[in-house]
Amino acid sequence: MSFSYYGELCTEVYDLTKKVGQSINGDLEYYYSRLEQTEGKILEVMAGSGRVTIPLLEKGLNIEGTDYSSQMLASCRNRLAERGLHANLYEADLQKLSLPHKYAAIIIPAGSFLLIEDREQSLQALKRLYDHLLPGGRLILDLFLPDNQFEAGQTSPISTYHMPDGDMITMESTLVETSFFHQYKVSYLKYEKWREGALIQTELQRFALRWYGIEEFKLLLEHIGFQDIVISADFEYGKTPDSNSECFVYEAVKP
Repeated sequence: MSFSYYGELCTEVYDLTKKVGQSINGDLEYYYSRLEQTEGKILEVMAGSGRVTIPLLEKGLNIEGTDYSSQMLASCRNRLAERGLHANLYEADLQKLSLPHKYAAIIIPAGSFLLIEDREQSLQALKRLYDHLLPGGRLILDLFLPDNQFEAGQTSPISTYHMPDGDMITMESTLVETSFFHQYKVSYLKYEKWREGALIQTELQRFALRWYGIEEFKLLLEHIGFQDIVISADFEYGKTPDSNSECFVYEAVKP
């Protein structure tokens, strides 16, 4: 069985655990507060199934979304339709991003930028985002540092999700590769769907995470050409980071 990239079962679990409008540690309120005065289009990158895009749209922001996963975008479209809403959604590879608009702001919530495994691809993605901003446009994204579980072969306890239709999905995560020196780790996620005690579907996902030091990522943004970079902790604008357990929010301006 080949690996999926945010496939059908992953999307079902994501939709169950990441409700539309659900705030994670105050991120939704933070992004709205930083965007509410924005004039012009906003783009959410790695938008998933609309946890953030939809409530910001409901608050009157002119927002669009992009994601690599067709399953996630299909779910987002369904969620929009349920609410009588519409937003432009693009299926796109960030390294080759070429959209018809320039944006006043681009956001990447939930640490999603860390899912770009290859460092050169990360740089290419930042360059494409820079090119899609208007002069004076802002890139806002949050990052985090990993936990201290770095022993390859380590398997997490099985998580169980009871779906609205009565099916059950289980998920098991096994850490298969890790390098603290190179700042990445790779896990294999196994999703299994059960119906009345019988296994009816299996999905495997390769899940990679690459992290950055606080000042390291600031230097990357400066290398791309961003200026006026503000780093805030735990979704409090201007709060100086002082703990590795915090979430770090970057706001950078294209001159």
